Amino acid sequence: MTDLAPLRRALLSVSDKTGLVDLGQALAARGVELLSTGGTAKALRDAGLEVRDVADVTGFPEMMDGRVKTLHPVVHGGLLALRDKDDHVAAMRAHDIGPIDLVVVNLYPFEETLAKGAPYAEMIENIDIGGPAMIRSAAKNHGFVTVVVDVQDYDAVLAELAAHDGQTTYALRQRLAQTAYARTAAYDTAVSTWMAGEVGQTPRRQTFGGTLAQPLRYGENPHQSAAFYTDGSNRPGVATATQHQGKELSYNNINDTDAAFELVSEFDPGDGPACAIIKHANPCGVARGATLKEAYTRAFDCDRTSAFGGIIALNRPLDAETAQEITGIFTEVVIAPGADEAALAVFAAKKNLRLLTTDGLADPATAALAVRQVSGGYLVQDKDVGRVSLEDLKVVTRKSPSDQEMADLLFAWTVAKHVKSNAIIYVKDGATVGVGAGQMSRVDSTRIAARKAQDMAEAMGLPAPLTQGSVVASDAFFPFADGLITAAEAGATALIQPGGSMRDDEVIAAADEAGLAMVFTGMRHFRH
Repeated sequence: MTDLAPLRRALLSVSDKTGLVDLGQALAARGVELLSTGGTAKALRDAGLEVRDVADVTGFPEMMDGRVKTLHPVVHGGLLALRDKDDHVAAMRAHDIGPIDLVVVNLYPFEETLAKGAPYAEMIENIDIGGPAMIRSAAKNHGFVTVVVDVQDYDAVLAELAAHDGQTTYALRQRLAQTAYARTAAYDTAVSTWMAGEVGQTPRRQTFGGTLAQPLRYGENPHQSAAFYTDGSNRPGVATATQHQGKELSYNNINDTDAAFELVSEFDPGDGPACAIIKHANPCGVARGATLKEAYTRAFDCDRTSAFGGIIALNRPLDAETAQEITGIFTEVVIAPGADEAALAVFAAKKNLRLLTTDGLADPATAALAVRQVSGGYLVQDKDVGRVSLEDLKVVTRKSPSDQEMADLLFAWTVAKHVKSNAIIYVKDGATVGVGAGQMSRVDSTRIAARKAQDMAEAMGLPAPLTQGSVVASDAFFPFADGLITAAEAGATALIQPGGSMRDDEVIAAADEAGLAMVFTGMRHFRH
């Protein structure tokens, strides 16, 4: 093997024809022989290029509806032969195998077919076999062979050919080989994950794949390197959003923006405007309103201090009035399902504010896997898509919640799913008025949320904290009555919790004694 490898013969077989003709023309201009198959060969010929069919090289026609066309020793021998090993060269001569110096393959569109909800039989036909086999053969022999699986690498190859008189460097071939193996791994991941879902069992082997969206300046802290990878799904959110202005998103921006948008997507825009403000992946204010501006201001009033430098998510397209209100304080990111021209103009004056727009809200009921790395492995679980309706709630106290309290309880329960445990949420009239998150003790979360409401009342000049007359959601059961009693002391009148504690009777009795209404959901929302 030498550093520079000449490129005299190329095999092109692609489903994505983007840039194909330009690549073919550039290679042909250098005297590179073009081998191809099916639709790729036709596209090249239609552009006036001379192309040799792989079937002519192998002596076997494409067969079995195209399932067998490149799976042949003449192809793989031409890819795998070590050009500097005498017995390999002798074998090539003996069996009339010509070397293949470049492979350009992008695979059958399995992921795209999956995204459109194709039936099982169509999914099977979109599992590529020959493509991954050629990619892996070429990548293994990257000492001599250049392999390209991404359209965005076409220019890099052509630039090297121009710089090195029709040759590529080992450094480029090695980098492209790594990309190639990552692509086939991600492809197989998509296939195996889909099939696991079809089988309906926890698979013995599980893989995960992604495509680099952007390298990040650093991770959670400046001494940590980081990157952002996408999984190929089309779920509306930070991974698929359009950024209109501001510097690139950081690791923490992406994490918090995802948390904000997933939360606000719980609120159907048909039921009215909603806003969620996130700080360090926890909500510091969530509210509905008659207008988007009102929803934002009510969310902001829950914890104005924490909202500074936060992430704002809206469930309706951003308008100018709301945009003007948001610019009153420093905000890191705003994400919404659209923005009108007037709103864009308002934000244009705030160069450091990042504005992201999506094509819609994320569907909170869509099943997905949640993955977390631990030392030596991964924890994998279904994403928490649990929801409760009015019919699911069980009143366990002598007093029943009023209609307004019941609406607020369901709102608070929705927010609780997105707050780090132990989570306590005070809500009044469709807006959070106190949030306690991430504490080791549930009663501490209850106290912290109430104290935040007290601080905000003093800052806003209110006669009393807004927890007076509020309802409370707890993401898991109250193990003792102390948390409930603390909520009652803060002015709460009704509570929602999963139930299921050995001391439920004690907690219910305390609620009755305090004159509270309480409902059980039978479902908890731990979030670690």
